[in-house]
Amino acid sequence: MQYRTLGRTGIQVSTLALGAMNFGRIGRTGQDEVTAIVDAALAGGVNLIDTADAYSGGESEELLGKAIAGRRDDLVLATKASLPMGEERNHQGASRRWLVTELDNSLRRLGVDHVDLYQIHRWDPRTSDEETLSALTDLQRAGKIRYFGSSTFPAYRIVQAQWAAREHHLSRYVTEQPSYSILQRGIETHVLPVTEEYGLGVLAWSPLASGWLSGAIREGREVSTSRSSFMPQRFDTTVPANRAKLDAVEQLAKVADESGLTMIQLALGFVTAHPGVTSALIGPRTLDHLHSQLAAADTALSADVLDAIDTIVAPGTDLAAHEKNDTPPALLDPALRRR
Repeated sequence: MQYRTLGRTGIQVSTLALGAMNFGRIGRTGQDEVTAIVDAALAGGVNLIDTADAYSGGESEELLGKAIAGRRDDLVLATKASLPMGEERNHQGASRRWLVTELDNSLRRLGVDHVDLYQIHRWDPRTSDEETLSALTDLQRAGKIRYFGSSTFPAYRIVQAQWAAREHHLSRYVTEQPSYSILQRGIETHVLPVTEEYGLGVLAWSPLASGWLSGAIREGREVSTSRSSFMPQRFDTTVPANRAKLDAVEQLAKVADESGLTMIQLALGFVTAHPGVTSALIGPRTLDHLHSQLAAADTALSADVLDAIDTIVAPGTDLAAHEKNDTPPALLDPALRRR
């Protein structure tokens, strides 16, 4: 396992970090499976685990908390908030009212007295940066969080938040967690240059592109991954964007074969090769998944392989731009574009 400094915090984290989205109902994993995955990940050198309150409605945090009991100080623990937690309209977002309440809920579910990294899961357009950063700064001073970061923020929002922190003399976001893979390279255009400029640590989620780069999805095979069962529209190869992804996968498979790599090694090696990326978040649902992903821990792609990838999916290109989660609201809601 390789280790890198998380932004400018001084914390050393593994280049492969464990994402816990599949813990609980989403991944159909119970306590025994979660504990086994955590045990194996830590044994393999992983020292950063990332979860969120919204993963299976808090179940992921509860299962993870039991799995790390007695060894909390041996790992860097991260969670997130702002996505809806139920039907109540104020049980979401990045207001002081909600963040203070929900952090306590997360700490209770995790069975800890603090988290190392608390992240705003999505930018909340209804809440000012000053409001959010002020609340996070107070939680940091209270010792409940050590650092805080953003997740899936557009580049201009990252810049705005950095400016607001300086303007109002508040602590700042020290990390960003964007989606990044060979098939979704859009953050290379704006987000990564900004995070590098401000010295942010970058934890890249979905480096296997929701399973497209796992080796399980190939031409002529029925798509039967766990993710395709509840997101079928993202795997329907009659959709042009999905067809483009499958065509790219077939070309990437040839590159991997010629290089003596698995598709997973190619995919994770690509993400961790970027100088702006700190860690790739892997989200195994089973022990077999974990072991196949940990096998990429020491993968270093040659310049020739990286050049070959660039010819298949050009730098800065998203093959499925409509799947992005950091699209400005005005591009999604026509009312916001009209007086």
